[in-house]
Amino acid sequence: MGPVNDTKTALVTGANKGIGLAIARGLGQVGFRVAVGARDDGRRGAAVERLRSEGVDAFGVALDVTSDEGVAAAAEAVEEEAGRLDVLVNNAGIAGRSDGGGQDPTTLDLDVVRTVLETNVFGVVRVTNAMLPLLRRSDAPRIVNMSSNMGSLALRTGPVLAAYAPSKTMLNAVTVQYARRFADTGIIVNAACPGYVATDFTGFNGSRTPEQGAAIAVRLATLPDDGPRGGFFDEAGAVPW
Repeated sequence: MGPVNDTKTALVTGANKGIGLAIARGLGQVGFRVAVGARDDGRRGAAVERLRSEGVDAFGVALDVTSDEGVAAAAEAVEEEAGRLDVLVNNAGIAGRSDGGGQDPTTLDLDVVRTVLETNVFGVVRVTNAMLPLLRRSDAPRIVNMSSNMGSLALRTGPVLAAYAPSKTMLNAVTVQYARRFADTGIIVNAACPGYVATDFTGFNGSRTPEQGAAIAVRLATLPDDGPRGGFFDEAGAVPW
């Protein structure tokens, strides 16, 4: 192993459980040092210990994607620990509550919409922009936004969730804007769909494992310099949207 600064560093948000933890593991297995971004100190610490016990070089970063101050502090923490960032996986996301018709479009609770957008869209912008100075120090910066085919206007999959699904539509649209902005740079940004994965997010109803869901994120995080930009992919290829 060469000098420490030869090691590539990846930050995964919402990495303390589920698909986020599996993405952190997958990136660690292909040689990344992994920053585990999570709000809860206890869960973050436990995730870091678990990854280390599996041989992954992991460290924790306190990160609440809804907080300007928290995200700025997280960027400082990554800079202190690693000096740069090679991969950012914006995985943190929430479904939003749907009780009482809160995500039925005919009775939509706009406070639920605001809450979901705050994490699923604004949080991604907040974290991405805070980490950009560190990503620009990388030889091959990659950004992966974890989306969902429920956000696809073409596929119209899953239950009617009028806050969550449009948040992923907007996330895909924001991803395209970043890709256009970065067109003449080395920064490659794409959106990923992990599929219907059995995690607490889905009530463990999904048919796929977190590791299967994480595979597309790892692939997009390690794209070659001529890889696709501003696309929406699952493991089978481009997702219509």
